[in-house]
Amino acid sequence: MLLPLALALGAPAAALAQQTVKGTVTDEKNAALPGVTVRLKDGTAAVATTTDGTYSIKTTGPADILVFSFVGTVSKEIIAGAQTSLNVTLLPDAQQLNDVVVIGYGTASRADITGAVTSIKSEEFNQGVLTTPAELLQGKVAGLNITKSGDPNQRPSVVLRGPSTIRTVNGGVTEPFYVIDGVPGASIDLLAPDDIATIDVLKDASSTAIYGTRAANGVIIITTKRAKPGQSRLTYSAYGALAKVSKKIDVLSGDELRQYLADNKTRPLTTPTDDDGSNTNWQDLIERTSYATNHNLSFAGSANATDYGASVNYLKNNGALINTSLERLIYRGFINQRFFNNRLKLGVNIINSSTTQNDIPQAQVLPGMLFYLPTVSPYNADGSYKENYTRTGQGTLNPLSLANNNTYVTKDSKTLVNGLVQVDVLTGLKFTLSGSTQRAQTNYSSYLNSQSGLAVNLGGVARRAEYVNTNDVLEAYANYDRTLGLHSVQLLAGYSYQQDRTNDGFGITTQNFANNALGFNNLYLSNPSSLAQIAFDNNPISTLRLLSQYARAQYQYGDRYLAQVSLRRDGSSVFGVNNRYGYFPTAAVGWRIINEEFMRGRDLFSDLKLRAGYGVSGNSQGFDAFSAILIYGTPPGSSKYLNNGAISNVVNAVRNENPDLKWESTATANIGLDFGLFKNRITGSVDYYIKKTSDLIDDVLPVSSTEFQYTTYTANVGSMTNRGIEVALSVVPVQTGAFTWRSSLNFSHNTNRIDNLSTDRFTIPYIQTAQLGGKGQSGNYSQIVQPGSPLGTFKLWHYLGKNEQGVSTYQKADGSVTATQPLTTDMQEVGSAQPKLIYGWANTFTYKAFDLNFLVRGVYGNKILNATLAGLNNPADARLQNIPRFTLGESFNDINGYLISDRFLESGSYLRLDNATLGYTLRPHTQYVQALRFYVSSNNLFIVTKYRGIDPEINIGGLTPGIDNQNFYPKTRTFTLGLSASF
Repeated sequence: MLLPLALALGAPAAALAQQTVKGTVTDEKNAALPGVTVRLKDGTAAVATTTDGTYSIKTTGPADILVFSFVGTVSKEIIAGAQTSLNVTLLPDAQQLNDVVVIGYGTASRADITGAVTSIKSEEFNQGVLTTPAELLQGKVAGLNITKSGDPNQRPSVVLRGPSTIRTVNGGVTEPFYVIDGVPGASIDLLAPDDIATIDVLKDASSTAIYGTRAANGVIIITTKRAKPGQSRLTYSAYGALAKVSKKIDVLSGDELRQYLADNKTRPLTTPTDDDGSNTNWQDLIERTSYATNHNLSFAGSANATDYGASVNYLKNNGALINTSLERLIYRGFINQRFFNNRLKLGVNIINSSTTQNDIPQAQVLPGMLFYLPTVSPYNADGSYKENYTRTGQGTLNPLSLANNNTYVTKDSKTLVNGLVQVDVLTGLKFTLSGSTQRAQTNYSSYLNSQSGLAVNLGGVARRAEYVNTNDVLEAYANYDRTLGLHSVQLLAGYSYQQDRTNDGFGITTQNFANNALGFNNLYLSNPSSLAQIAFDNNPISTLRLLSQYARAQYQYGDRYLAQVSLRRDGSSVFGVNNRYGYFPTAAVGWRIINEEFMRGRDLFSDLKLRAGYGVSGNSQGFDAFSAILIYGTPPGSSKYLNNGAISNVVNAVRNENPDLKWESTATANIGLDFGLFKNRITGSVDYYIKKTSDLIDDVLPVSSTEFQYTTYTANVGSMTNRGIEVALSVVPVQTGAFTWRSSLNFSHNTNRIDNLSTDRFTIPYIQTAQLGGKGQSGNYSQIVQPGSPLGTFKLWHYLGKNEQGVSTYQKADGSVTATQPLTTDMQEVGSAQPKLIYGWANTFTYKAFDLNFLVRGVYGNKILNATLAGLNNPADARLQNIPRFTLGESFNDINGYLISDRFLESGSYLRLDNATLGYTLRPHTQYVQALRFYVSSNNLFIVTKYRGIDPEINIGGLTPGIDNQNFYPKTRTFTLGLSASF
């Protein structure tokens, strides 16, 4: 009887304790904030503010604590007390804003990410002379391997989490898929590094599969700079740089070569054809001290309902080889306008990039400046170039003549126009319509003049070509975000249409001009003696389309439990009629352990999250519209024939039909741990992944001409697996009022393996690759692709040292020793080009107005085939070509010293001090100037390596990674002086 009485008496008191609190939440400019979460701390009640920023929530008593939280702002906690009306202002959280990550078709807080994503901000970018935004990330992202030579016109090779294709056509298929400001497939050549705000690297399929058939190699999302609300800014940055070749191959001088031949009792060189008394250093004649300059001017503003901005960038980079250079001019402008109380947003973005590239015949000049005899002068007495077209061996053409008598110019203009319509339909529901068109026009021009050793007695050979590629994309998608109590849901659904039209143009080559005055201009002045001397490019026009539907759901409970699923359906005209459509699902979960009750009071951890995911993505990059159908054209090696007295083109099958051809499909399982220690003085992540690529495409599969109309076939033939671990750490070892030291380290280990290369229809035991040529070795292969081995496996002769006569000996297949050139069946597997470890270590020191940054990066455990040194090591041919100083320690009797064997398979490991920058920032505290920063920087300061070639940073992309075969454009050491100003 007492219990019901007590409950009855206590009920009015409880009712009096409960109350409703109402109010409005605004930002620092007193603008309403919709979607703010208002919840009871240590309770389950939670509401979200409406479109006008108002809320209403019931409390259980005056001791309740109300928590106000919103992405990009500092959360507030307020004791309810006896208040029934409570208005709150939330201020921007700079740290939280920096932790917003761009994902496919949206953004997310880093705390809510369930996939493997690395974000790099503009202040973390690499410094120096950069010709493409990909170089900004070198050494910064675990698992991302970027290699580049010193050539200003060569794009870097970019591989994420190991190779996942065996294709040979269109080598760019190993690159990640790029998205710029929401535009999928946009060219990164459109952007100046100074215009980039953040780069988000999506690694695992649970993050990338929302892009379907284009995302198997990862996705790199680039966000350009915008002004913050209420801000207007004007910035200018510029630098000038000098660069010198950091290392040369040490070959003999003219006098040293003469002495070498005399010491070995060899008859002297023929005079004056091969010896006119000169000491010519061909590397010094071809290489030069180069310079580069860059200027970037930009302005942007955000006021009321308008965001706007524009920039212009100019880059000139003269290469380290004469007559090579890159010149680029980029214009960019954008405007966004909001209407109807910010419910409608209209935007347009325009970028144009114009590039001019000057080049030389590198395939001949690079070996020529090493092999060509140093005992002859570049010039005859009359000033013409000295040549000896009867000489045999390697490097038989005057390299200075090659560089000056052959002109190659490429002019490339890219334009991207993107329009955006965004509507806030209801609270939390946003619809976006985005359309973009990208147009790339490329003009190729070359002229081999009448003195060119590449066109002897042809009276000059000219080529002109012009091609236009267009890319049109339409995206329509809706995002819905809703918070109900402790539950938070984010939904996405969309449709995508893409059309790519390539090779819209033509090219023609002709010859025999009266003089060299006009170069490649006015081709009608040529005078070819026959129709066979006029050649048209064999580049058929191609149009392909991609239709897609996609959806994604993200769920969060109590800021602790996270889940994400997505599905994309892609239909592509690229592939066979039986495999036009594919499905790419993903699922991922996350657990924010740090927010669990049992973690409270544990001051060691400031963040702790476990995540796991699985997904499937595809690779359809680099295909044309005819990849799976029967095509007729002019076969290689065939051109014209006489048909009843008339000249006709040869027309035959050049590609077989494959109705079952489909994209390469990559499934990735990823488990990761994100952590923060000591109030985030130490933060980091650890990821383990298994990436399996199925339906590998062999685009040059040899087939029988009795079964097929053409001798090669494009088909899905096998699978490949990459397994790896990635670790990223960021530490603030020292932080005082005047001095801060920040350090970040990343390293990754990846193991690559070919699983199989056969199907029910085709049995492929192996694929031989890397025909490097060389004296008597024109039919040899140096690498093999086969099950059980990684891509880039070397298969070479095994060197056993020299015999009593000083001749190199090799092991035969039966174990015996031979002092003559072995057979190809005697080759053995001897190593791989795949690195075991990739690492980068960046440090930033700030003391008052000074800052010092440096980056160390490198790789470990890979092999490089130094075919350049092998070809030079030829004592018997020292009367025809130069030799390196290395050969002075060899026997003159060694007739096999040049053979490409595992003797020249060298360690590719290196540690490079890639960049060091010292800066000083001046803040005048005036009305007009915010800051001035002056800096000096140096790139490639030193390198620690055992590799004997020019540089161990050899291309690791494509089917033949890790090969140095007389084709490496020298790396440079660069010194830069620059400034940046903000107004």
